[in-house]
Amino acid sequence: MKLTFLFLVISLLTFTAEASAQRVSISLNNVKVEKILSTITKQTGLSVAYSKQIVNLDRRMSIQVEDADVAQVLEKLVANTNLSYEIKNNKIYLFEKSPTTIPIVAQQKKHITGIVVDQNGDPIIGANVVEKGSSNGTITDIDGNFSLQISEKSILTVSYIGYETKDVKVGNQSKLQIALSEDTQFIDEVVVVGFGTQKKVNLTGAVSVINSEALEARPVTTATQALQGVLPGLNIGMNNGGGELNNSLEINIRGAGTIGDGSKSSPLVLIDGMDGDINMLNPQDIESVSVLKDAAAASIYGSRASFGVILITTKKGKEGKTNISYNNSFRWSSPMRMPEMMDSYTFANYWNTASTNAHQGVVFDEETMGRIIAFQKGEITTQGVSDPNNPNRYQMYEKGNNNIDWLKEHFKSGAFAQEHNLSVNGGSQKIQFYLSANYLGQEGLLRYGGDDYKRYSFTSKINAQLADWASVNVSTKFLRGDQSQPTYLTENTRLFFNELSRKWPVTPRNYEHGGYTSTSRIIPLEDGGRYKSQNDYLYQQLQLVLEPIKNWKLFGEVNYRVHNKNEHTEILETSELGIDGINSQIEGVAGYAKGLTRITENYYKENFLNTNLYTEYSHTFASGHNLKALVGFNAELSKDRDLKAYKEGLITPSLPTIDTATGLEKIQSGGYDQWATAGFFGRLNYNYNDRYMAELNLRYDGTSRFLEAKRWNWFPSVSAGWNIAREAFMESTNSWLGSLKLRVSYGQLGNQNTESLYPFYSLMNITAGGGNWLLNGAKPDKVLPAALISKYLTWEKVETWNVGLDFGLFNNRLIGSIEGFSRYTKDMVGPAPELPVILGTDVPKMNNADLQTTGWELDLSWRDRLKNGLSYGIHFTVADARMKVKRYPNENNKVDVKNEDKIYYEGQYIGDIWGYTTIGIAKTDEEMNNHLAKVDQSTIGNEWAAGDIMYADLDGDGEINGGQGMLGKMGDKRIIGNKTPRYNFGLTLDASWQGFDISAFFQGTMKRDLWLGDNQFWGASTMWQGIGLKAHEDYFRLANDPMGENLNSYYPRPIFDSEKNRQVQTRYLQSGAYIRLKNLQFGYTLPTKFMQKIAIQKLWVFISGENLWTGTKMSKAFDPEAFAGERGEGRVYPLQTTISLGLSVNF
Repeated sequence: MKLTFLFLVISLLTFTAEASAQRVSISLNNVKVEKILSTITKQTGLSVAYSKQIVNLDRRMSIQVEDADVAQVLEKLVANTNLSYEIKNNKIYLFEKSPTTIPIVAQQKKHITGIVVDQNGDPIIGANVVEKGSSNGTITDIDGNFSLQISEKSILTVSYIGYETKDVKVGNQSKLQIALSEDTQFIDEVVVVGFGTQKKVNLTGAVSVINSEALEARPVTTATQALQGVLPGLNIGMNNGGGELNNSLEINIRGAGTIGDGSKSSPLVLIDGMDGDINMLNPQDIESVSVLKDAAAASIYGSRASFGVILITTKKGKEGKTNISYNNSFRWSSPMRMPEMMDSYTFANYWNTASTNAHQGVVFDEETMGRIIAFQKGEITTQGVSDPNNPNRYQMYEKGNNNIDWLKEHFKSGAFAQEHNLSVNGGSQKIQFYLSANYLGQEGLLRYGGDDYKRYSFTSKINAQLADWASVNVSTKFLRGDQSQPTYLTENTRLFFNELSRKWPVTPRNYEHGGYTSTSRIIPLEDGGRYKSQNDYLYQQLQLVLEPIKNWKLFGEVNYRVHNKNEHTEILETSELGIDGINSQIEGVAGYAKGLTRITENYYKENFLNTNLYTEYSHTFASGHNLKALVGFNAELSKDRDLKAYKEGLITPSLPTIDTATGLEKIQSGGYDQWATAGFFGRLNYNYNDRYMAELNLRYDGTSRFLEAKRWNWFPSVSAGWNIAREAFMESTNSWLGSLKLRVSYGQLGNQNTESLYPFYSLMNITAGGGNWLLNGAKPDKVLPAALISKYLTWEKVETWNVGLDFGLFNNRLIGSIEGFSRYTKDMVGPAPELPVILGTDVPKMNNADLQTTGWELDLSWRDRLKNGLSYGIHFTVADARMKVKRYPNENNKVDVKNEDKIYYEGQYIGDIWGYTTIGIAKTDEEMNNHLAKVDQSTIGNEWAAGDIMYADLDGDGEINGGQGMLGKMGDKRIIGNKTPRYNFGLTLDASWQGFDISAFFQGTMKRDLWLGDNQFWGASTMWQGIGLKAHEDYFRLANDPMGENLNSYYPRPIFDSEKNRQVQTRYLQSGAYIRLKNLQFGYTLPTKFMQKIAIQKLWVFISGENLWTGTKMSKAFDPEAFAGERGEGRVYPLQTTISLGLSVNF
């Protein structure tokens, strides 16, 4: 798919804080100078300029002052040194004192001037310019200029924090322009990894990182939405819920890695080191997200991390004055790519054609067609006629004459949402705190009955320095999600969407008195009862850090989570008021019996305890060798219980509780579950001058889910890196090549993630009152014999190879990485071997299948600032992954064409689509007959005529068929596509200038094939399950059709209850590729000098749009992201376009 991206130029004012104070309070004992300078900056807002060659940052000293002038502290700092200082333009300059004049042999001096600039030509203020080998020097002024008396043939050493030091030969020059390059070591990103952090420059595993700026900027409901498309290899997509409120997106890393029976390949999500729910987390609380993609990065977490880890680090307090931040957004959403239904006249003709083509006669007679036309013209207002079999009701279908788009009727054009976030952080050197509160209130699109979702979030974090060698960190999070919607919306596997998607536009909505008809489905939405859920999470975390000697740290962590979920479901009696407006008729709700009233309560509680004990030691040798070792122990314990019961026969619908019901009662389920893991882990890191790197991980992991003999396993991984740019032979590239690091890794993991907690234990199936006979007047309990379990059954094993290349070019304006990987999932649980039926029960399943996933990833980022102050950036990611079956017990190579039996064969790519090759639609009977003279299509249908499909005879046997359904014997069927999404990409464009900012984010998939063979695609497939959409209007019609001739149609002639034209085939294979403008945002930061007058540090206002545009070739009956539905393809809650307005203010 060829994509052309238009770069939108945009702008943002860079915010520079004025010094908040010139007085400080410091109580530091035996600390490094670097720590003192950092404390001064945090308390005053003054930045510090110095040269690392002149200032010894490792020198230790003590300072005790209370509300002292910063100059007093600086005097103490430079006392007994050869340093001096100056405060100018909100900067502190540290430099060497001018040398004392000593009578020496006269040397010839010369006067030079110059300017020091960065790689963009912008002046550097406060750069140190020193005559090499002496203490003679100066610093640059506000314009980057300097002036100095030097000796003949001198060399100048120019330095500034954040830039590489540069030696310049003066020679005969008297005026110089010196350009400094950014110091790549200085700007190295620190990345959160398993049980610690590492500099990104030293990483040897496959890790992708995103910071809080990318998450805070977009007004989205969940963090998962903000992560979609921004990190290569992190795949996020819609499930069967579509755009429904509180719908959780599906996540995998580098593709679904298993096809094992009962296995899951979801990544492990850790919030501050603890298993958590990313969809409930307040996105504004997130500081960074690290995605560990290969075994080398994830193996330290053991068997729960076999398919990757998502590490979420939340914000914490910062030393300095208290900062209060408030932001909000007000959002208006509308349905996106929601299909349009045919008008009633077009639909009636379409249905009549499909019916007559099936020899079933017309559906709408001439009298009804006349009423349909009259209603459209406004000549009549009655939407139907009385049903002869029930005179007080309309005949709802064949005699209806309404003209309504039921999708637009049930989903309104706009819904409002609002979000508010308040955070406070600050603290002293000894203790820092972070507090936040968040509220999200969201309306759904449902017009009748209404649906809404509310989320409440409270976070508290305290970090305290108990002593120079001890600190403690305490965190508490409380999250609550409240959801309310009509029971009919989701009950009975979302029956509502099935009934909505087969509505006829002629069906009456209401009677003349205004009361709704039962077939409108409005009554059960408004009166049929509510579904309400409350989902609570309480996270409590405690960490103690000890450093008894320098560089040796001990960590003790206790993490505790309580999850409570309550679900309340009502089924209430509904009735339809008939034509006379007096008599009513009782109706059923969501497939339940008419008149039934029922209350169901479902309670779930989980307690999760996680403890971590680990220690690390690091040492840097003078020779440039660096070692860091980590060893530890990790344990998890989860206990949960649930109870679900219902009671029928409500006394009154105004009090829908179990206590106010008097009828049949039943406990549907109730039980306890628990599981535990324990693991010993270790990691050894080595690097030499950031040039050569190696990492070794080892975990010994055990889980309660497996049999005792197979409970424990070793999971090793090894990785290495080589920063080629640091080699001496690469010195000639230093002007444009900042880094070039080659990485390679290998690791093994096991997969304990199974749908059943204990799949290796034989369980008896007990059903209380499940017997089909009476014993003493009651149904007895039913017990089924336990299935056989193989003693050889064990867990899946995952092996991963990864090769990566990281690079930084042009002073790191262009940075990127390329990854290639292979993941081998071995010993997956496949089908059981065939044994004689005399066994009397199902044959136990075995570990007999292997799957290989291969792919690559690309991550590119360009960031620059022009001389006119315009800052802009481009970030592009793309990733691909394919899964191939390497071993599977399918001796006959049976092909599961419809993917119904979940049978695979060796060499199969997961997602392959088998189908026929389409020649075209026969425009005349003659053309069809000529085709049939050469090819027999009778195996898939009969009565072939103009408007029908002509299939290609690929095997040349003169007959169209699917062969024997085995590989190599598939007749005329071939692999015509693959439904796996390929080349998933994200593109971010941003720019800022003079306080204005703009950003655009595009996301999509470049290649994907989909076979959408359900009624939503074909339209008039059957009379009672089909649907008539505008997308179906391009169907084959002859000249005598009331809707006019259409020989060059997209669709064949419609025929009820016939699949001959609806075979899986090349003509109707849909492209699932798309590009979507996920976000477009404009913002403005008000000038600081005005804001500070009213005690505001920063005020930013914005307008933002989500899902504004989609480019795709897919049928308009579907959305390329939300095409799957629990009740059939396309039968889902629509996605939304959202416009947001808001602000962010810091005090």
